[in-house]
Amino acid sequence: MTSEQAAWHKSSYSGSSGSCVEVAEGEQVLVRDTQNYPLGHIALTTGAWSTFLLGLKSHHS
Repeated sequence: MTSEQAAWHKSSYSGSSGSCVEVAEGEQVLVRDTQNYPLGHIALTTGAWSTFLLGLKSHHS
């Protein structure tokens, strides 16, 4: 999946300050900063993304 083909959505973890993270989920998970589209995105495996989310959840508990 390329960035242009991806179905991007705002992450539920993004704050209301206008600094948002967009995510596109598929065989890989693509993540980008809405304030810096020209910088591109990072691609994570679905396992790495799941581990990242679990870390966020345990940190905020």
